[in-house]
Amino acid sequence: MKTLYVVDHFVPFPQSEYGGIWNVVAENDEECFDLITENDDEQYPEFYGHLRENIQKSNKYTLSDNVPSEVITSFLT
Repeated sequence: MKTLYVVDHFVPFPQSEYGGIWNVVAENDEECFDLITENDDEQYPEFYGHLRENIQKSNKYTLSDNVPSEVITSFLT
């Protein structure tokens, strides 16, 4: 069963003042993390610990259809 994750993530100043929201379909938290980091153009690995926490705290919605795992949308500022 797949889950829709709505993940908020922020990279603090001085590296960035930017963050974003990822909408990700994944089977579990680890796959969600992998999909986001594969699509992270900025590559701030020092904040990936916070990203894992944000994935665990994110809003999660169980999907009734078996759809492919992927980043559906991302809004990054």
